[in-house]
Amino acid sequence: MDKNKIVTVCLSTIILVSLWLNFLFFNRSRNFYLQLNSLQLNPLAINYYPLVPNPEETGNSQQKNIIFFGDSRARAWNLPKGFDNFNFIDRGISGQTTGQVLGRLNRHIKPLSPDVVIVQVGVNDLYRIPLFPEDKETIISECKSNIKEIVSQSRQLGAVVILTTIFPLAEIPLERKIFWSPDIVVTAIKEVNDFIYSLENEDLIIFDTTDILVNQQGKVREEYSRDFLHLNRAGYKALNDKLMPILKKL
Repeated sequence: MDKNKIVTVCLSTIILVSLWLNFLFFNRSRNFYLQLNSLQLNPLAINYYPLVPNPEETGNSQQKNIIFFGDSRARAWNLPKGFDNFNFIDRGISGQTTGQVLGRLNRHIKPLSPDVVIVQVGVNDLYRIPLFPEDKETIISECKSNIKEIVSQSRQLGAVVILTTIFPLAEIPLERKIFWSPDIVVTAIKEVNDFIYSLENEDLIIFDTTDILVNQQGKVREEYSRDFLHLNRAGYKALNDKLMPILKKL
Protein backbone atom coordinates (compact mmCIF):
# COMPACT_ATOMS: atom_id res chain seq x y z
CA MET A 1 0.00 0.00 0.00
CA ASP A 2 1.47 3.40 -1.02
CA LYS A 3 1.75 6.38 1.30
CA ASN A 4 -1.28 8.19 -0.15
CA LYS A 5 -3.53 5.22 0.55
CA ILE A 6 -2.17 4.87 4.06
CA VAL A 7 -2.82 8.55 4.73
CA THR A 8 -6.33 8.27 3.26
CA VAL A 9 -7.16 5.24 5.40
CA CYS A 10 -5.80 6.91 8.53
CA LEU A 11 -7.73 10.12 7.89
CA SER A 12 -10.91 8.18 7.14
CA THR A 13 -10.52 6.21 10.36
CA ILE A 14 -9.93 9.37 12.38
CA ILE A 15 -13.02 11.00 10.84
CA LEU A 16 -15.20 7.96 11.51
CA VAL A 17 -14.00 7.69 15.10
CA SER A 18 -14.55 11.40 15.59
CA LEU A 19 -18.10 11.17 14.20
CA TRP A 20 -18.85 8.19 16.44
CA LEU A 21 -17.52 9.97 19.55
CA ASN A 22 -19.51 13.10 18.73
CA PHE A 23 -22.66 11.03 18.22
CA LEU A 24 -22.06 9.26 21.53
CA PHE A 25 -21.43 12.56 23.31
CA PHE A 26 -24.56 14.11 21.79
CA ASN A 27 -26.76 11.22 22.90
CA ARG A 28 -25.37 11.24 26.42
CA SER A 29 -25.76 15.01 26.66
CA ARG A 30 -29.33 14.79 25.38
CA ASN A 31 -30.22 12.05 27.87
CA PHE A 32 -28.66 14.04 30.70
CA TYR A 33 -30.59 17.15 29.65
CA LEU A 34 -33.88 15.22 29.60
CA GLN A 35 -33.18 13.63 32.99
CA LEU A 36 -32.29 17.01 34.49
CA ASN A 37 -35.49 18.64 33.30
CA SER A 38 -37.58 15.65 34.34
CA LEU A 39 -36.01 15.90 37.79
CA GLN A 40 -37.01 19.55 38.05
CA LEU A 41 -40.63 18.66 37.26
CA ASN A 42 -40.79 15.67 39.58
CA PRO A 43 -37.79 15.72 41.95
CA LEU A 44 -38.89 12.76 44.08
CA ALA A 45 -40.39 10.68 41.22
CA ILE A 46 -43.46 10.12 43.37
CA ASN A 47 -45.48 8.82 40.41
CA TYR A 48 -42.86 6.22 39.51
CA TYR A 49 -44.83 3.68 41.57
CA PRO A 50 -48.61 3.52 42.18
CA LEU A 51 -49.57 5.25 45.40
CA VAL A 52 -52.30 2.66 45.91
CA PRO A 53 -50.53 -0.72 45.71
CA ASN A 54 -51.81 -3.46 43.45
CA PRO A 55 -53.37 -6.20 45.65
CA GLU A 56 -51.34 -8.83 43.79
CA GLU A 57 -48.16 -6.98 44.73
CA THR A 58 -48.86 -6.85 48.45
CA GLY A 59 -49.20 -10.63 48.81
CA ASN A 60 -51.40 -12.28 51.43
CA SER A 61 -51.73 -12.16 55.20
CA GLN A 62 -49.58 -15.27 55.60
CA GLN A 63 -46.56 -13.63 53.99
CA LYS A 64 -44.09 -11.05 55.22
CA ASN A 65 -43.75 -8.01 52.98
CA ILE A 66 -40.06 -7.47 52.19
CA ILE A 67 -39.34 -4.13 50.50
CA PHE A 68 -36.13 -3.35 48.60
CA PHE A 69 -35.81 0.41 48.89
CA GLY A 70 -33.29 2.91 47.55
CA ASP A 71 -31.54 3.81 44.31
CA SER A 72 -30.74 1.94 41.08
CA ARG A 73 -28.89 -0.74 43.03
CA ALA A 74 -32.09 -1.49 44.91
CA ARG A 75 -34.10 -1.17 41.69
CA ALA A 76 -31.95 -3.78 39.93
CA TRP A 77 -32.04 -6.28 42.79
CA ASN A 78 -33.20 -9.66 41.51
CA LEU A 79 -36.05 -10.52 43.83
CA PRO A 80 -35.56 -13.95 45.41
CA LYS A 81 -37.97 -16.61 44.18
CA GLY A 82 -39.37 -19.81 45.67
CA PHE A 83 -39.92 -18.54 49.22
CA ASP A 84 -43.64 -18.78 49.97
CA ASN A 85 -43.37 -17.08 53.36
CA PHE A 86 -42.07 -13.87 51.82
CA ASN A 87 -43.57 -11.34 49.42
CA PHE A 88 -40.79 -9.33 47.79
CA ILE A 89 -41.53 -5.83 46.50
CA ASP A 90 -39.13 -3.40 44.83
CA ARG A 91 -39.25 0.34 45.45
CA GLY A 92 -35.88 1.43 44.10
CA ILE A 93 -35.52 4.35 41.67
CA SER A 94 -32.43 4.85 39.53
CA GLY A 95 -30.29 7.91 40.08
CA GLN A 96 -31.80 8.97 43.38
CA THR A 97 -29.81 10.45 46.21
CA THR A 98 -30.46 9.73 49.88
CA GLY A 99 -32.46 12.95 50.11
CA GLN A 100 -34.80 11.88 47.32
CA VAL A 101 -35.21 8.39 48.76
CA LEU A 102 -36.02 9.86 52.17
CA GLY A 103 -38.46 12.34 50.65
CA ARG A 104 -40.63 9.62 49.10
CA LEU A 105 -40.46 7.06 51.91
CA ASN A 106 -43.93 7.57 53.35
CA ARG A 107 -45.58 7.74 49.93
CA HIS A 108 -43.93 4.60 48.54
CA ILE A 109 -43.31 2.42 51.61
CA LYS A 110 -46.06 3.10 54.14
CA PRO A 111 -48.97 1.86 51.94
CA LEU A 112 -47.21 -1.52 51.60
CA SER A 113 -47.34 -2.29 55.35
CA PRO A 114 -43.73 -3.47 55.31
CA ASP A 115 -42.44 -6.15 57.66
CA VAL A 116 -38.86 -5.71 56.48
CA VAL A 117 -37.27 -2.81 54.60
CA ILE A 118 -33.93 -3.51 52.90
CA VAL A 119 -32.16 -0.20 52.20
CA GLN A 120 -29.37 0.38 49.65
CA VAL A 121 -28.52 4.08 49.18
CA GLY A 122 -25.65 6.54 49.18
CA VAL A 123 -23.53 6.12 46.08
CA ASN A 124 -25.44 8.76 44.08
CA ASP A 125 -24.60 11.34 46.72
CA LEU A 126 -20.93 10.44 46.95
CA TYR A 127 -19.91 10.01 43.33
CA ARG A 128 -20.78 13.68 42.74
CA ILE A 129 -18.05 14.86 45.10
CA PRO A 130 -15.52 15.50 42.27
CA LEU A 131 -18.03 17.91 40.70
CA PHE A 132 -18.38 19.85 43.96
CA PRO A 133 -15.13 19.25 45.87
CA GLU A 134 -15.68 22.29 48.09
CA ASP A 135 -18.89 20.65 49.37
CA LYS A 136 -17.33 17.27 50.11
CA GLU A 137 -17.84 17.33 53.88
CA THR A 138 -21.41 18.60 53.52
CA ILE A 139 -22.27 15.90 50.98
CA ILE A 140 -20.90 13.16 53.25
CA SER A 141 -22.58 14.62 56.34
CA GLU A 142 -25.98 14.94 54.67
CA CYS A 143 -25.68 11.44 53.22
CA LYS A 144 -25.13 10.02 56.73
CA SER A 145 -27.93 12.11 58.21
CA ASN A 146 -30.41 11.04 55.50
CA ILE A 147 -29.51 7.36 55.92
CA LYS A 148 -30.12 7.61 59.66
CA GLU A 149 -33.50 9.24 59.05
CA ILE A 150 -34.49 6.63 56.44
CA VAL A 151 -33.80 3.96 59.05
CA SER A 152 -35.72 5.87 61.73
CA GLN A 153 -38.80 6.47 59.58
CA SER A 154 -38.83 2.86 58.38
CA ARG A 155 -38.69 1.69 61.99
CA GLN A 156 -41.62 4.00 62.83
CA LEU A 157 -43.66 2.03 60.29
CA GLY A 158 -43.07 -1.07 62.41
CA ALA A 159 -40.60 -2.65 59.98
CA VAL A 160 -37.38 -4.44 60.69
CA VAL A 161 -34.66 -2.58 58.77
CA ILE A 162 -31.79 -4.29 56.99
CA LEU A 163 -29.35 -1.57 56.02
CA THR A 164 -26.80 -2.66 53.45
CA THR A 165 -23.37 -1.11 53.22
CA ILE A 166 -22.83 0.93 50.07
CA PHE A 167 -21.84 -1.56 47.39
CA PRO A 168 -18.17 -1.44 46.38
CA LEU A 169 -17.30 -0.27 42.88
CA ALA A 170 -15.80 -2.05 39.89
CA GLU A 171 -13.04 -0.71 37.65
CA ILE A 172 -13.74 2.92 36.67
CA PRO A 173 -14.08 3.30 32.87
CA LEU A 174 -11.85 5.75 31.04
CA GLU A 175 -14.65 8.17 30.12
CA ARG A 176 -15.60 8.50 33.79
CA LYS A 177 -12.12 9.21 35.11
CA ILE A 178 -12.22 12.87 34.07
CA PHE A 179 -15.03 13.36 36.62
CA TRP A 180 -13.72 10.89 39.18
CA SER A 181 -11.50 10.85 42.23
CA PRO A 182 -10.09 7.91 44.21
CA ASP A 183 -11.20 9.92 47.23
CA ILE A 184 -14.75 8.71 46.61
CA VAL A 185 -13.77 5.17 47.57
CA VAL A 186 -10.85 5.80 49.91
CA THR A 187 -12.60 8.44 52.00
CA ALA A 188 -16.28 9.00 51.22
CA ILE A 189 -17.69 5.49 50.81
CA LYS A 190 -15.49 4.18 53.62
CA GLU A 191 -16.63 6.96 55.96
CA VAL A 192 -20.30 6.41 55.24
CA ASN A 193 -19.96 2.64 55.55
CA ASP A 194 -18.20 3.08 58.90
CA PHE A 195 -21.14 5.24 59.95
CA ILE A 196 -23.56 2.56 58.79
CA TYR A 197 -21.76 -0.05 60.92
CA SER A 198 -22.05 2.28 63.93
CA LEU A 199 -25.87 2.28 63.66
CA GLU A 200 -26.24 -1.46 64.23
CA ASN A 201 -28.45 -2.42 67.19
CA GLU A 202 -31.23 -4.86 68.05
CA ASP A 203 -33.64 -2.98 65.76
CA LEU A 204 -31.27 -2.59 62.82
CA ILE A 205 -29.41 -5.29 60.92
CA ILE A 206 -26.33 -4.28 58.93
CA PHE A 207 -25.82 -6.36 55.78
CA ASP A 208 -22.15 -6.21 54.81
CA THR A 209 -21.92 -6.43 51.02
CA THR A 210 -18.19 -5.83 50.72
CA ASP A 211 -16.94 -9.25 51.81
CA ILE A 212 -19.40 -10.90 49.44
CA LEU A 213 -18.59 -8.87 46.34
CA VAL A 214 -14.96 -7.74 46.26
CA ASN A 215 -11.80 -9.26 44.84
CA GLN A 216 -8.29 -9.00 46.27
CA GLN A 217 -7.92 -5.49 44.81
CA GLY A 218 -10.96 -4.26 46.72
CA LYS A 219 -13.11 -3.91 43.60
CA VAL A 220 -16.25 -5.79 42.62
CA ARG A 221 -15.36 -9.14 41.12
CA GLU A 222 -15.57 -9.12 37.36
CA GLU A 223 -18.09 -11.97 37.33
CA TYR A 224 -20.45 -9.85 39.50
CA SER A 225 -20.12 -6.55 37.62
CA ARG A 226 -22.57 -5.10 35.08
CA ASP A 227 -20.75 -1.77 35.00
CA PHE A 228 -18.62 0.20 37.42
CA LEU A 229 -21.62 1.08 39.63
CA HIS A 230 -24.00 -1.84 39.16
CA LEU A 231 -24.11 -5.58 39.72
CA ASN A 232 -25.27 -8.25 37.31
CA ARG A 233 -27.57 -11.16 38.13
CA ALA A 234 -24.70 -13.24 39.48
CA GLY A 235 -23.81 -10.45 41.88
CA TYR A 236 -27.34 -10.23 43.22
CA LYS A 237 -27.53 -14.00 43.51
CA ALA A 238 -24.42 -13.91 45.68
CA LEU A 239 -26.10 -11.27 47.87
CA ASN A 240 -29.36 -13.21 48.04
CA ASP A 241 -27.52 -16.37 49.11
CA LYS A 242 -26.35 -14.48 52.21
CA LEU A 243 -29.52 -12.46 52.68
CA MET A 244 -32.07 -15.27 52.79
CA PRO A 245 -30.68 -16.93 55.97
CA ILE A 246 -31.02 -13.53 57.69
CA LEU A 247 -34.64 -13.14 56.57
CA LYS A 248 -35.54 -16.66 57.66
CA LYS A 249 -34.47 -15.84 61.21
CA LEU A 250 -36.82 -12.83 61.48
